[in-house]
Amino acid sequence: MKRNVSFLGLVLGLLLPLVGIFIVYLVMSRGSSFSTFLNTMKTDFDAAALILSLSILINIIPFIYYTNRRLDLTARGILIATMLYAVLIVLLKFVW
Repeated sequence: MKRNVSFLGLVLGLLLPLVGIFIVYLVMSRGSSFSTFLNTMKTDFDAAALILSLSILINIIPFIYYTNRRLDLTARGILIATMLYAVLIVLLKFVW
């Protein structure tokens, strides 16, 4: 079933980077626990910006999929969610 709804793209775009954070943890963990990894993100905003930057790369996959299927509203929702994450990254990097 083809769902061409911006809300679906927004939900996908907001939830998939959470999976991306876990993937970044698996690659960069160096034997630490997941709670230690999350505490590092809470205290070190530069590290959090880097981790979020890497984790939003996962949004490329559904964005290309929905764009190629001509489900432009869903792709637009993914793009909006990615932009929201980008604003958060800029705030983490330069403001806080």
